[in-house]
Amino acid sequence: MIAFVWAESKNGTIGNHGGLPWKMPADMHHFKETTINHRILAGRSTYNSFGRPLPKRINMVLTNHDQSEFDDQVVVFNSLDQFLADYRENGDDVYVVGGAQVFKALLPYVDVLYRTVIDAAIDGDTKMPPIDYHKFKLVSQTHYAPDAKNQYPYTFETYQKQS
Repeated sequence: MIAFVWAESKNGTIGNHGGLPWKMPADMHHFKETTINHRILAGRSTYNSFGRPLPKRINMVLTNHDQSEFDDQVVVFNSLDQFLADYRENGDDVYVVGGAQVFKALLPYVDVLYRTVIDAAIDGDTKMPPIDYHKFKLVSQTHYAPDAKNQYPYTFETYQKQS
């Protein structure tokens, strides 16, 4: 299974200047709980925004940059074909965590969507590529009000690809 895990504002923003344009601890906790003990795939900029390999995960990066740029703990793929060959051979679930170019490249292969919708229009320089939600079924949806730590209302959604 290939899954996407991301947060987006209601106007589709997913990033700004290489990072998230909001502070939402509940979403960070949800991200951690969703991806822990799994293989995660990020583009170079998204991976660099973490500042280090994320613990208790197999960190993978899809980039055309030199592998020596990355920590020895990181599995680097220099092409989509190289990643897909590894995925087909390995068979383990992969959680794609961004950025927009990686989401766009893997859209034909995604099986599950874990989306956090932040109920605010937030400015940023990176938008989520369009997804045809008619190809997916909404299987869970949980709404939350803002609180002392999370300034915006938000919703966790899970979609499964329809066969």
